[in-house]
Amino acid sequence: MTAPKVASREEWLEARRALLLQEKEVTRARDRVAALRRNLPWVKLEKDYTFDGPTGKVSLSDLFGGRSQLLVQHFMLTPGSDHICPGCSLGADHVDSARMHFENADLAFAAVSRAAPEQIASIKKRMGRRFEWVSSIGNSFNYDFGVSFTPEELANGSAVYNYAPLTYQMEDLHGLSVFAKDEAGCIYHTYSTYARGSEMANATFGYLDMVSKGRNEDGIMSWVRLHDEYEGAGASCCHSA
Repeated sequence: MTAPKVASREEWLEARRALLLQEKEVTRARDRVAALRRNLPWVKLEKDYTFDGPTGKVSLSDLFGGRSQLLVQHFMLTPGSDHICPGCSLGADHVDSARMHFENADLAFAAVSRAAPEQIASIKKRMGRRFEWVSSIGNSFNYDFGVSFTPEELANGSAVYNYAPLTYQMEDLHGLSVFAKDEAGCIYHTYSTYARGSEMANATFGYLDMVSKGRNEDGIMSWVRLHDEYEGAGASCCHSA
């Protein structure tokens, strides 16, 4: 971090007003993009996806929980690996506190990973998660929605992530997908976002982007840990089950 410029209150107000004009431009642009996002065409799903939940089989329709909209977090958990993605976990840390609000606005939430149900249950308990979290280990859901890749795709360069060729070797990556259900029970895919696109659902970045040190990164998200791995986390963690 470079040394800050120290100014008078009058100089600060002049600079702040100039910045405010740019902030308003960004806000208006964000509103325009959000409107375009809402107006994307829908794609009707032709597959019936069945997941493994903590108490048995769960359909994609079940994950709506009686609501007409569903947001799925594609949480990176590769079968056979004990790696827990810190970035995915950071995003998930925001969900349970916000669910009462967006659920009352007709939006359900679920996380989906390729890992076995037993592995998900262990991590869910450790992290104090309360939201629905199911395994897609028995279906093609993660592959169909662009967050998992076969060894053959990785080997021959045909894997696509974030709407472009994948340039590195990873079997699972992160993202968010949105679905809608009509009165007849038909389910539609309305939106997916990947990579930095998922930052819009992460309030931690918003807080840090307001302060002088920003995200204070030495490499992308180098500061992020699982929330029980920060110093003093045992005494202060608010994510108990």
